[in-house]
Amino acid sequence: MIRHIESHPRRFVAPVVTLGNFDGVHRGHQAILHRVVAEARARHSDAVAITFHPHPVAVLRPERAPSLLTPLREKLRWVAATGVDVLVLRHFTRAFAALTPEAFVEHFLVEHLRVARLIVGHSVSFGHERRGNAALLATLGARFGFAVEVVGPVRVDTHLVSSSLVRRVVEAGDLRLATLLLGRPHALVGRVVVGKRRGAALGFPTANVHVRAGLHPPDGVYAVRVEIDARRRRDGSSDGAALTRDGVANIGRNPTFGENARTLEAHLFDFAGDLYGRRCRVALVERLRGEIAFANVDALVAQIRCDAEAARTVLARAARVDAGVS
Repeated sequence: MIRHIESHPRRFVAPVVTLGNFDGVHRGHQAILHRVVAEARARHSDAVAITFHPHPVAVLRPERAPSLLTPLREKLRWVAATGVDVLVLRHFTRAFAALTPEAFVEHFLVEHLRVARLIVGHSVSFGHERRGNAALLATLGARFGFAVEVVGPVRVDTHLVSSSLVRRVVEAGDLRLATLLLGRPHALVGRVVVGKRRGAALGFPTANVHVRAGLHPPDGVYAVRVEIDARRRRDGSSDGAALTRDGVANIGRNPTFGENARTLEAHLFDFAGDLYGRRCRVALVERLRGEIAFANVDALVAQIRCDAEAARTVLARAARVDAGVS
């Protein structure tokens, strides 16, 4: 990954380039990135993706900043998964936002990257006051000698895929549709921390996941697939293998016990072990129900059993779909 393209020693030879915020790395973004990779392979050149952090709205209009679908580490992971050769992460500042589209193209794309072909989405906007668009890029491409290709919109059923649509869908709790738009389940990422161990006392031990950033769906109970990173020692070696488990998770405030702090607690099926301190990714496959305040602990335990069975059914169905089995 390159953070400072201006001072980086690498010399590019006619790369194929794209740029964007890529929040969510949804199916529209994936179409662009896969097109970049395919074109670069055909030309025997590098596929380069430029993205920005923080989100521009968080810098220019912080009161209107969206909750991100993918925190930075997740975004970089999914962009890299498309096969791009080089990721350029540009720190977004007010000074950078003040650059005219023409200056950005000439300074970054032409002088430093030596772009041969630029592939962008149909709704691309960049530069001061977001004046840069596909039409201006075509003009600048003719001036500076690079080709411009615009990838059209991607639709899922009747839905035009966009980051803003995915955010609305997740906030509404429609995780099935979110999965279709993203090409994978929406996920929350964090580290397992010590909780109140209440789940273990009830017969359903949970991993209490501290999530620092990411768009939360409504409070409730979810069928989840949890990826646990390998535990790392201070010297970087592994101490505990990575693993993936199905489970059932609660997002909310535990109203049965009169609490107010919002938590994410996941019970992993067929697992017993110490996960404290490990980083995990909780993929939200489907919302099963809203959060309920139960009259007593026995009623809560009975409902957890029902939720676990419902989650197993949902996850088995999802696995069949992933495998192409009806």
